[in-house]
Amino acid sequence: MTSKQRIRHIVKWIRQYATKNKISTLVVGISGGIDSSVVSALCAETGLKTIVVQMPIRQNRKLDNRSSMQAAWLLERYKNVTHMSMDLTPVFTAFEKKLEPVCRDSDSITLGYANSRARLRMMTLYQIAQSHGGIVVGTGNRVEDFGVGFFTKYGDGGVDISPIGDCMKTTVWNMGREFGLPQEIIDAEPTDGLWDDGRTDEGQLGMTYPELEQAMWLDESGDQSVTSTEKANLKKYRAIRARNLHKMEPIPVCLIPE
Repeated sequence: MTSKQRIRHIVKWIRQYATKNKISTLVVGISGGIDSSVVSALCAETGLKTIVVQMPIRQNRKLDNRSSMQAAWLLERYKNVTHMSMDLTPVFTAFEKKLEPVCRDSDSITLGYANSRARLRMMTLYQIAQSHGGIVVGTGNRVEDFGVGFFTKYGDGGVDISPIGDCMKTTVWNMGREFGLPQEIIDAEPTDGLWDDGRTDEGQLGMTYPELEQAMWLDESGDQSVTSTEKANLKKYRAIRARNLHKMEPIPVCLIPE
């Protein structure tokens, strides 16, 4: 399937889902990254009312500028797009201060606060969606959401539909090129935007997206005819997946015997 065909297929899928469920509005959080940029464009293409929301929290200036760039790109091309910008820094700072007495400084606490940023954004998107009779549209791709679980549980993982959940990261980049998204967004290093130091996805994962995709394919296909480098990457992939598998599986339920 070509990028153009894939875009057409996903747009039709979103529109059909909205029609079937009487949904009038699509709400998307935009970060300035390729995933949210492509998803916001896909939503805009449906012709349905699309609200794109910037939610900076102590945001790296480059990321916030790219979010604004994507919003401007959409507004220039689609009359059905509305843009909202909400600086959630004061809310997050108040939350952080409130928890200071019970959360001592540590790596785990730092990670917890990073995840709290994602959860605060999720709450914001759902409040907006509820107010406009809409749904929250996910921006996770197949590698992150179903491969290594590189998302925040009940944060960016908390969505109503997942249009690119069956698309590899490289596929998303290709769709971005097909849309003609700003080159700065396409060329930008992927980042989750949850850290003050601006760390990248690949820096956190220790693997590039092409390496992750290949390892994911090898893991799923059971192919053993791999090079030493591919074997090493497959081992890394499986280790990352094992750590995050709890995010991708149903919540464990204690069954009561009859």
